[in-house]
Amino acid sequence: MDTKILLESGTNELEILEFIIAGNYYGINVAKIKEIMTYRTLTPIPNGHPNIEGAFTTRGETISIINLARCLGMQEKTDTHKDMFLVTNFNECSSGFHVNGVVGIHRVNWSQIIKPDSMINNGSNSFATGIINYDGKLIILLDFEKIVNDISPEVGINLSELDQLGERKSNSSPILYAEDSPLLSKLISNGLAKVGYTRVRAFNNGLELWNVLQNYKEQGTLAQNVACVVTDIEMPQMDGHRLLKLIREDSELKNIPVIIFSSLINEEMRKKGNLLGADAQLSKNEMGAFIEKLDEILAKKTK
Repeated sequence: MDTKILLESGTNELEILEFIIAGNYYGINVAKIKEIMTYRTLTPIPNGHPNIEGAFTTRGETISIINLARCLGMQEKTDTHKDMFLVTNFNECSSGFHVNGVVGIHRVNWSQIIKPDSMINNGSNSFATGIINYDGKLIILLDFEKIVNDISPEVGINLSELDQLGERKSNSSPILYAEDSPLLSKLISNGLAKVGYTRVRAFNNGLELWNVLQNYKEQGTLAQNVACVVTDIEMPQMDGHRLLKLIREDSELKNIPVIIFSSLINEEMRKKGNLLGADAQLSKNEMGAFIEKLDEILAKKTK
């Protein structure tokens, strides 16, 4: 799955792997895919989560397989001869997903991906993060982080880590962050509030945050309203790398600290973030380290 797109920086593009579940079309960012495997018989996991179909071992690693049809409340197929496993890696954790077939890989721009409206996306209960019309058919991008978090909350954002930071004073530094997942956005907001940050503003994607930065710039109020930008990588309309690139290329915005806080912090993505000028890059399973880095960056800014 090593493709040229992973080495490009700030293009606002991604590659989507299109796959099938119960005759419907879904997608996942290729950057999350570690391996695609043919279906195989799994070992059942006693007393496991009902959406865990079983597990298998490959290259010395045990992979749990999540049944996506079951997660989405769809009819499960009995004929599995064309089925596949998508083995993923994000938040420094490997997981597998049972799908009914793989269609192919499409290179698209994040601006082509539409945020689901309230009719489709029922708040924190939805598994859809974006929709793309490709060759006349709708491909729904699934929130794999939410799917895994619902099964194993400790894999994603864990607010209990913040208890180890001890007593803290309130901090009124204005923090802007972009995160498209409603669940993760709420967790980040709750985490920042828990450690004393009182001026936090959330955005659904990089484009929304970028437009607000432009408004502050036009009003001459950047210093009063922006102390640090925190951004996810994967987002409809504008991804985090594109946002970072635009900030660094703008003479009035270029010195704003930017932290990438994403499930996709791997070697290739870290190279891209460093190239674009990120002040820090942390995985979403490092909530405590993220707060410590944010504290450090803001302390330097006030000296």
